Amino acid sequence: MASKTAWMTRWAGLALAAVGLSGCKSVHAELFVPASSAEVWSVLMAGDEYGAWNPVLVEVAGTFREGATMSYQMMTSDGTATPVDAEIVKLDPERELNQYGGYPGILTFDHHWILEPVEGGTQVTQHEDYAGVGVFFFDSDFFQQAYERGLEALRERVANPAARSD
Repeated sequence: MASKTAWMTRWAGLALAAVGLSGCKSVHAELFVPASSAEVWSVLMAGDEYGAWNPVLVEVAGTFREGATMSYQMMTSDGTATPVDAEIVKLDPERELNQYGGYPGILTFDHHWILEPVEGGTQVTQHEDYAGVGVFFFDSDFFQQAYERGLEALRERVANPAARSD
């Protein structure tokens, strides 16, 4: 009986250590866009045009629909592109796009585009939560700045409809 108790105590200790090592970080950026949520949404859903305006996600493959996996080429801090896959968890047209990806326990992301109609336009939010042991080695400042740049680029793209193919 003592060996079973010792075994359970060790496993409980390891489980607690794993939970303790699993970190969390978030990035949050917002920007007012003087356009309707429909206009903003149309730019976000035109994945084939990301390379023309998005400084972070420069290439998109896949179809925006719930349950689909999107494949992105994401620019890193050293200027190279790296592949990132994300599953669309929620797609509420003209309101929210929620994507999830990563490697559970190591590093995951839960990314939200949120569009809120307000007087004179749309409040656009990008919010992303990161979890896993990789968070301890992860600099979220890069993503904070990248999402702020991405929102500025989105606002510019929406303001210049002649540059879009829709």
